[in-house]
Amino acid sequence: MTTIDLRPPTAAEGAGPGITLAVDIGGTKIAGALVREDGALLVTARRPTPRTADGDGVMGALEEVLGELAQAAEWAAVRRCGIGSAGPIDASRGTVSPVNIGAWRGYPVVERTRAALTRLGAPVPTVLVGDGVAMTAAEHWLGAARGHRNALCMVVSTGVGGGLVLDGRLHPGPTGNAGHIGHISVELDGEDCPCGSRGCVEIIASGTSIARHTGRTDAAAVAEAARAGDPAALAAFDRAGKALAAAIAATATLVEIDICVIGGGVAAAGDLLFGPLRQHLKTYAALDFVRHLEIAPAALGTDAGVVGAAAAALQLAPA
Repeated sequence: MTTIDLRPPTAAEGAGPGITLAVDIGGTKIAGALVREDGALLVTARRPTPRTADGDGVMGALEEVLGELAQAAEWAAVRRCGIGSAGPIDASRGTVSPVNIGAWRGYPVVERTRAALTRLGAPVPTVLVGDGVAMTAAEHWLGAARGHRNALCMVVSTGVGGGLVLDGRLHPGPTGNAGHIGHISVELDGEDCPCGSRGCVEIIASGTSIARHTGRTDAAAVAEAARAGDPAALAAFDRAGKALAAAIAATATLVEIDICVIGGGVAAAGDLLFGPLRQHLKTYAALDFVRHLEIAPAALGTDAGVVGAAAAALQLAPA
């Protein structure tokens, strides 16, 4: 079993001084930050994720983020780099194949990032984790899952990802994909998912899917309509909450988590999502040992991806 100790590292444990470069890659944006060892973001940069570019075109957006950060005075103190990416990923090979970035299939993002950093004068150790694992690392270190020994943390946004903390340690699995709850099937005869399966949580509960099911531009527009009482919009959030509840309850039954933390753009809808989710969870989490499962919104908001990538790098990158 692959686990990572998520205690904040100290210099005595080999973390050393300096700044961590953190990168968060998603289907909508590529964000980067220079992060202090207490989790404070010193400098940030971001670019939209190219929709029609080839693989190197997407990498070009990442290189622009790195180039902007390299202009900061703090760049000289960068000692390590953490990349959190939409998945699936293969941490052992340093490659990514995000479902929502079609141009990247087995793309060698670690190798290409290392090359870019070398050109920018920072040839530092670089590690890769999935975006759900990064968010989990962040929330367990500094956020809503802090102090919990067994937790599921989820990103519900353009896609749906997640990560697990078991017995106080992050559990990414051999390739870094453990806890990838977005591709658990909750409708056995449901809609085909881009991952190749059907009825996945993501094809029901992601912001993209919520918008598509209502004919609106994005999940924020659906939330606005739902607050105004639109039945179709309310039904879309109820359907999403039900799918999430089924997957969360199944995970809790399997590994006995005591809290599920949910972040991402769709979670920003607040009670429109959390209300039906908690209501449906009463049906799915029926066994005694999962009945009291806590559902909590993420505490770190849009910063969770870069904070989590930094947390993972602090633990995994060679000193």
